[in-house]
Amino acid sequence: MRILLVEDDHHLANTMLDMLRDDQNTVDWLDDGQQAMNALINEHFDLAILDLTLPRVDGLDILKGARKQGIQTPVIILTARADLDEKLNGLDAGADDYLTKPFAMAELKARIRAVTRRGTSVPQQGLTVGQLVLNPESGQLIKGDETITLPRSEFQILYYLMRHPDQVATRRRLEEQLYGWDQGAESNALEVHIHHLRRRVGKASIRTIRGVGYLLDSQAAAGAPECP
Repeated sequence: MRILLVEDDHHLANTMLDMLRDDQNTVDWLDDGQQAMNALINEHFDLAILDLTLPRVDGLDILKGARKQGIQTPVIILTARADLDEKLNGLDAGADDYLTKPFAMAELKARIRAVTRRGTSVPQQGLTVGQLVLNPESGQLIKGDETITLPRSEFQILYYLMRHPDQVATRRRLEEQLYGWDQGAESNALEVHIHHLRRRVGKASIRTIRGVGYLLDSQAAAGAPECP
């Protein structure tokens, strides 16, 4: 899952980055309101964690601006503003959840799971496409009687493809799932990860769409005969 973290407290942000990345997420961090507004509107994220008190643009204005542009990215407000009116303003502006500081990391993790389940229709027991079951919490893939713990990169790719079966995922979108802004994508890394994934899920299950990207074929994943 690709997460945008918007937090101007650098100590807290670094702690959260470690925690979120340990859970196999790709996380991009910003501490500036204007930059956060631009990123939320112009790039794809699966979730945003948004502080309210930020330099240049307030978090509430970021949220209102993004929703006005039709951006439906799930947003958790994480702020020291604990008044009831502030909470109501945040939720009415389009936030999916509102958590006040200080907070427990375990509670933030639980709220992330709840919000992303709602936003992506991911059932608690995991994503299912054909014979493939992917558990986002354990990072494990179940195929028939086989349980496989996926490396982070393969998990990120398969998680995206299973959330969008039978839809073409562009190379750029898949690379966004793998690399944050501070990481450079290696030229053939995506092909290598796809190669390993095909060995795990079945060669026909992941199709190459020449010049565009890749597609998870739900019929092939269900064990249907390959097309000639």
